Amino acid sequence: MAKVYSNKSNLSTISSSSNSSISSNSYMSPRREIFTLWMKSLVYHGNGCTVYDSKGQIVYRIDNYNIKRSKEVHLMDSNGRVLFSIRNRKVPVFGHWDGYKWSYEGVTSKEIPWFQVKKIHNVLRGDNMNYYNVILGCNQAEANCYNIILGIKSIKIVTQAGRLVAEVKQKQASGVLFGSDVLTLVVEPHVDHSLVMALVTVCGLIHHKI
Repeated sequence: MAKVYSNKSNLSTISSSSNSSISSNSYMSPRREIFTLWMKSLVYHGNGCTVYDSKGQIVYRIDNYNIKRSKEVHLMDSNGRVLFSIRNRKVPVFGHWDGYKWSYEGVTSKEIPWFQVKKIHNVLRGDNMNYYNVILGCNQAEANCYNIILGIKSIKIVTQAGRLVAEVKQKQASGVLFGSDVLTLVVEPHVDHSLVMALVTVCGLIHHKI
């Protein structure tokens, strides 16, 4: 697979490698991490998303082949192991998105989502942003919550107290603005990268980018 360095001024394709791997311990870091998102699949440049870390290693991918606006997508690691399945639940009046976390050590629940994303419809602001509520731990007695602030070219994931968790913007380096399909994802310390990517995937589905 090709490597793309997110800390360089251009997306240089270099020698292929099949050795890029990610362990469960690397989903969280004590420092801020920067990723590059290319809103294309490496499978014949089809629909999906490919995510590179700051060293140019592929860490996450979504392969939708020739399907767009799919009702279900799978977020995988670099080895093709599914981390989250995300389903679009269209119900009367208001729809939502359910995220199911896969487990390779036990049984993964297909009935109860691990997180749920719903649009907040009563937010009246003049900033042309859309607001979504994220409920984490839907299968637990006490669930935590995030908020997603979704713009045309930006995504912010924040806690209920307003603390920034992660942010996505169009990639820019050395004064050069990349195309709309190349994005920069910044994840704050001690945050699960795979969960953030699952929420970013939901945003891609909302914008019909995946």
